[in-house]
Amino acid sequence: MHSKKYRSYVLLVLTGVYTFNFIDRQILVILQESIKQDLGLTDTQLGMLTGLTFALFYATLGIPIARYADRSNRRNIVGISLIVWSMMTAVSGLVNNFLQLLIARIGVGIGEAGGSPPSHSIVSDYYPPNKRASALAIYSTGIYIGILFGYMIGGWIDQNYGWRMAFFALGLPGVLYAMIVFFTVKEPKRGMSDKPVAKQDGQTNKKERGFLEVLSLLMKKKTFVFISLAAGFNAFVTYGIGNFFAPFLARIHHMDTASIGIALGLVVGIGGITGTYAGGYFADRWGKRDIRWYLYVPILAGLVVVPFSITSFLHGNLAIVLACNAVATFLTAVYMGPSLAVIHNLVDAHTRALASAVFFLILNLIGLGLGPLTIGFISDLLSSSYGAESLRYAFIFSVIPGTISLILFYMASRTYKSEVAVI
Repeated sequence: MHSKKYRSYVLLVLTGVYTFNFIDRQILVILQESIKQDLGLTDTQLGMLTGLTFALFYATLGIPIARYADRSNRRNIVGISLIVWSMMTAVSGLVNNFLQLLIARIGVGIGEAGGSPPSHSIVSDYYPPNKRASALAIYSTGIYIGILFGYMIGGWIDQNYGWRMAFFALGLPGVLYAMIVFFTVKEPKRGMSDKPVAKQDGQTNKKERGFLEVLSLLMKKKTFVFISLAAGFNAFVTYGIGNFFAPFLARIHHMDTASIGIALGLVVGIGGITGTYAGGYFADRWGKRDIRWYLYVPILAGLVVVPFSITSFLHGNLAIVLACNAVATFLTAVYMGPSLAVIHNLVDAHTRALASAVFFLILNLIGLGLGPLTIGFISDLLSSSYGAESLRYAFIFSVIPGTISLILFYMASRTYKSEVAVI
């Protein structure tokens, strides 16, 4: 058993990996106006680059990599994946057209497919169930730490040295960070933080479960299906709006790239970090009384967020827009820690990486795959009538998937209590 100090160190290192994950994933967002002008792209093409194409490879390859991670050294998979996606981010600075950039982004997606599922599994082995949502929420703050640094540094570099240099400067450091993972993170014993459970259904060894058996087990759990779909529609909103909010500020509020990077880096970064941590903290705290609070917390946040989101789309005052966007980011980030904890509490220690991968397959195909593409398509569709204002009205569409997400979280809350014990 490792010390509390060491497990906190491992969580910190893995959160750093996830930070690099989102620096390299989201750097394109802050650079896309410059890339659009340089390479002559449309909003639909930008939506493909920041969403659908990346999501297809990232989500689908996560399945076989996670399956391998459930049987082998997860630490090594995370380190190798970090090297791959960091190198492909740097390669993105060498492209000269849409197709080349598309291929480079596919490479980033392939690399990042091996990042989160093995990391989730490691974290869940270091932390017991009653602290798991908080730990996974801390890990998930890497999303917004990455956005904070990616936006601020990427925007400044783009403004002063060009978008190509931003890819080089933010991609290559990940290769060095991978050495920290290889040489300081220890592979934990699987299930070391779980209570022993009785064997069920004649299952003599849970390690022997095949992929189809695990997939069938997950699909039979209504909670897993509902929460995966709920997270997907929540991510539809966050990626759809988030991946176009930088162009929105440039076109509607006439901000330059460096200013957008600083503003969005602080607003989205700080709002997302605090929201993600708060979601895990309150789910673990209130979940002691009733485990359904792991689902109620995202529901409450989703109900409160609507007026802040609408105001950030429609208001003409930049300060109010950014303030409302900060609150909206806080509230839409709440769901991740509780969702991951629910997923891991539904399965045994030997299938957690795969469960995370299937969860992220659903989440990313709906959210990252369709969110930016749909918003970009609607924006292009409305551009002939509304010009630069088209993004403002495309954002309004996000109310629909947001509502669907709330309904699905509620449905998951109705089945979780009866299914959580059956692992």
